[in-house]
Amino acid sequence: MNKSPFPGMDPYLEQAWRDVHQRLCVYACDDLTAQLGATGLIARIDERLVVELPANDERSIYPDIRIVERRQVIPPQPTMTTAGVALADRVTVDLADEAFEEGFIQIIDTRNGAKVITVIEFLSLTNKTPGESRKQYQLKQKELGNAGISLVEIDLLRAGTPTVQAPPWKIAPKNRTPYCAAVRRSWAGLQCDYFPLPLRQRLGGIPVPLRPGEPEAVLDLQSLIDRVYQNGAYAIDLDYSRPPVPPLEGEDAKWAEQVVSDSQAR
Repeated sequence: MNKSPFPGMDPYLEQAWRDVHQRLCVYACDDLTAQLGATGLIARIDERLVVELPANDERSIYPDIRIVERRQVIPPQPTMTTAGVALADRVTVDLADEAFEEGFIQIIDTRNGAKVITVIEFLSLTNKTPGESRKQYQLKQKELGNAGISLVEIDLLRAGTPTVQAPPWKIAPKNRTPYCAAVRRSWAGLQCDYFPLPLRQRLGGIPVPLRPGEPEAVLDLQSLIDRVYQNGAYAIDLDYSRPPVPPLEGEDAKWAEQVVSDSQAR
């Protein structure tokens, strides 16, 4: 099976988000490059450094989902020095925080001093988890607006606190969906377009603003997710016999179980 059993975003992909995120950036950049043609605009992937803190730290910004092999605990044996003195029991800890690179896309105007005109973000838990990283991302939102740079945000994660530019309290309850996107055009002032992305439907296309008065590019989110799933060999990797992480609830959980059951019966 090279295709996800789910019609839209596969909720099981969220537990492998680092890999999914990197692939989305690459495939989206490729699609944009094909659309930009001879406009003098180019799409480039940039990176920022993110530091991961321990999961029990209140400032943890990327609570990874890890698979841990539990080994039998063997009581420590006394260690003798050359002087014949038994050393005290020890516990080894990692001192350094784990750092990793997180990508985003910039559209650059090569005819205007390599000016950045649009930034595209696929949100990660670092953006949606309360702490320093989320604060920095929200600061970036403001700085891009002040600099006259358009911003496209695509949130395909159910976990975390809503962080896209369109605040939840401004969205009618009927339009609040597990996934969403937001597009703010640099020339539109304080206006922002919000795109609901329901769990049970195919993902739609999201416009990418370029220069004022020019036709906009489009990111086909469903095509991107389909490529991520196939090229990442997730049909082999994902365990559909267990609930996704984070788990679905209520009718969504029942629906997902039925989708998986139907796909396995085929």
